[in-house]
Amino acid sequence: MNTHLWHPCTQMQHLGATPPLHIDRGEGPWLIGSDGTRYLDAISSWWVNLFGHCNPRINAAIIDQLNKIEHVILAGCSHAPVLNLSERLAALTGLDHVFYGSDGASAVEIALKMSFHYWKNTGQPQKTGFVSLKNGYHGETLGALSVTDVAIFRDTYAPLLRHTHQVMSPDTRQAWPGESATDVAHRAAADLDGWLAGHAETTAALIVEPLVQCAAGMAMHDPEYLRLARRLCDRYGVHLIADEIAVGFGRTGTLFACEQAGIRPDFTCLSKGITGGYLPLSCVLTTDHVYDAFYNADLRLGFLHSHSYTGNPLACRAALAVLDIFDSDDVLQQNRIRAAAFNTLLEPLRQHPRVRYFRNQGMIWAFDIANAGAGFAREFHLAARAAGVLLRPIGNTVYFMPPYVVSEDEMALLLKTCLNLLNGISKYADSTLPNAPAVP
Repeated sequence: MNTHLWHPCTQMQHLGATPPLHIDRGEGPWLIGSDGTRYLDAISSWWVNLFGHCNPRINAAIIDQLNKIEHVILAGCSHAPVLNLSERLAALTGLDHVFYGSDGASAVEIALKMSFHYWKNTGQPQKTGFVSLKNGYHGETLGALSVTDVAIFRDTYAPLLRHTHQVMSPDTRQAWPGESATDVAHRAAADLDGWLAGHAETTAALIVEPLVQCAAGMAMHDPEYLRLARRLCDRYGVHLIADEIAVGFGRTGTLFACEQAGIRPDFTCLSKGITGGYLPLSCVLTTDHVYDAFYNADLRLGFLHSHSYTGNPLACRAALAVLDIFDSDDVLQQNRIRAAAFNTLLEPLRQHPRVRYFRNQGMIWAFDIANAGAGFAREFHLAARAAGVLLRPIGNTVYFMPPYVVSEDEMALLLKTCLNLLNGISKYADSTLPNAPAVP
């Protein structure tokens, strides 16, 4: 193990016993180690890869751009890739103005600051508060972490964070007996209504992960919640920020998750899949109404946020190539066909006696393991890795978020691996439940 490298989201002491994988190259949904071992990338390398590793069309776009301009300051300069990308994203989202950052957390920071600054510019400086969902995750920089509600990330840094309020999540796993997913959405919206009724005058924005709260164990909710949240934000004069960083670009079955609710947020945060997993890039899209509040001769009223690599031409060309693939390959329709076939294939997993809440949204699958112990996630990860599959369970939740180029045979490998591991990792299982037969 190279002790100079400090790995993210890792207790480094654990790597002494289990060194990290050394990956030399990738092909489609596969990662290939320095020893030639192949690993199915079932998590799209932290949810970023859409069309496979070393995709020839994205490669070609980046190589072409390398021969033109690799980077130029975006303050006072512009270039064709960022102009073209801005125009296409505006057309796709119905949000007319695009501000670029470098990663998901920076996009959230931009949206929070922009909402706060909007209210200040429009004569309501008291609107400084933010509300988010319980178990929500929006990043680990200080502003983003302030609206995050995942204890392992947040608690250590609590003294550094702004106070924010969390309302009930519409996670359908919370359904009472006889309740539907829509009922849970209404109950969660009522909690939001109760908070805004007493605090709207000091609240700048509500931030939500539409349809899937990923770090909360792929908590999925009904689109009705987004419709209700939009109405409540309109009624109380509060911005709605849609954090589509993980769920955008087709992950939930539509290009953007908010489409399934038929709503337009005031801000949309995008990153991860925007470049197909190639280069860091993020952006925040917003409305004419918000933009106009900053458009003024007074420099102090401008949005003076910046990143050195904002709107990087190489990253923008990769993003344009991703949008081209969506258009030329009819990706969303193909994914619907693919997801339907995979759901049929994965039925034995749904029926496994240790599986709870098997769920699917677009190209995301998740299920919870009954009575999983504290060490389940790491044990399952290592066992899957030994079987040639890269999985990173969240607590007792196992999830699949593969690249869109994954085949039915490769999903069958995921099924086989998970069933055999569920039957084999007995120390974290409910001993009263029978094992399902192993898959040959």
